Amino acid sequence: MNNQLYSEIVGLGLIIYLIAMLIVRSKKTHIPAWSIMAFTSFITVVTGLVGFDELGSVIDLDVVLFLIGMFSLVSLAESSGLLSALSIWYISRFKTRYSLVYASSLLFGLLAAFAVNDTVALMGPPIAYMVSKAAGLNPKFMFLLLAYSLTIGSVMTPIGNPQNMLIAIQSGITAPFIQFLWRLTIPTIINLVLLSLIMIKIFKVENTRVEIDSIPREYISDKRDAVIAGVGLAIAILGLIVNDVLELMGLPHITHRGFIPFIIAAGLYTLAKNPRRVLSGVDWGTIVFFITMFITMEGIWRSRVLQPVLTLLLPCKLGGLESVVSITIASILLSQVLSNVPFVKLFIPFMESLGYTSIDINAWLALAAMSTIAGNLTILGAASNIIVLETLESKMNTTISFIEFFKIGLVVTIVNTIVYLVFLLV
Repeated sequence: MNNQLYSEIVGLGLIIYLIAMLIVRSKKTHIPAWSIMAFTSFITVVTGLVGFDELGSVIDLDVVLFLIGMFSLVSLAESSGLLSALSIWYISRFKTRYSLVYASSLLFGLLAAFAVNDTVALMGPPIAYMVSKAAGLNPKFMFLLLAYSLTIGSVMTPIGNPQNMLIAIQSGITAPFIQFLWRLTIPTIINLVLLSLIMIKIFKVENTRVEIDSIPREYISDKRDAVIAGVGLAIAILGLIVNDVLELMGLPHITHRGFIPFIIAAGLYTLAKNPRRVLSGVDWGTIVFFITMFITMEGIWRSRVLQPVLTLLLPCKLGGLESVVSITIASILLSQVLSNVPFVKLFIPFMESLGYTSIDINAWLALAAMSTIAGNLTILGAASNIIVLETLESKMNTTISFIEFFKIGLVVTIVNTIVYLVFLLV
């Protein structure tokens, strides 16, 4: 057996295992996604697709430290009660069902854009349930609104979700934070508003008055930590934006921008009342997922087993319209098979091999937007969907079936795709 055939067999085996385990995980939610990816990285190394001595160059420390830094800052904001208090204060301003639904969609979406969608998926369910009780809405309605809106909202910034982060760092786009905000904010806001309209129509929600007093108030549990967290998050976001401005102006700037949130978080650990609690709030499962995903996807890329499929969807570097459309189709379809983060990690080197560079901004933004929006098509499309579903099943004693999610998700995804395509192409 020649080396190429051996590599293809191993690569195909890894893909089949990943797909099978993702399907199994939809039924057995106690199996963490990171454990699945960790095992595939083990197989990748022991079979020789990636050597032990290559691991240091394969794992992107820029992305890993970015995640640890952002998760630390958000962990402090969440444990201090800052995020919940701000959310409750905002939602309590609205006094009718319709206004509350629209406000909730925008709240979840904007939180996801700046606090990472998986984090909002963890803190959002109690808020969504509280709103459903106060407004007399079906809890499923609010949980679906939460799942769809945090996926949509995370499109507009590089820190909104892990795949955007990968694209921002590895594509080499100049000033990625500014580029994402400038080109994707308006279509994202439009999609969040349209989502509320779609959900109201599908569930036939009537616009009745909401008793504000029935919404319980959430207070900040630790004012000092809340201030530290708020200042830390503000400095991190401002630092990323200023760094982008310096890059655009041709002035000295930080190339490894993923280190910015990590260094800021490192400076705040000792200021927090309980630093160990801050670190315990970091989603270490996602960190392990990313480290092992870098290894697994490098192995699958080297096996070349998926190249024929990728080439079929994007045969060469295309013009503006054709490029965006082809990337859209590939993103929506393959994200359902591999999940969006592994798909993006695999698709970035493929696009680079075709000649896409940092100047092809629309192509990279199309990959970011469409691979993210693909998460609204099925429950398996995004990890945040699974997080929301787990909360619904464990605490609310109910669930959302694959078909229920898909029926609404199909409409939402089609509308979202059209809106983003219009803005990317125009």
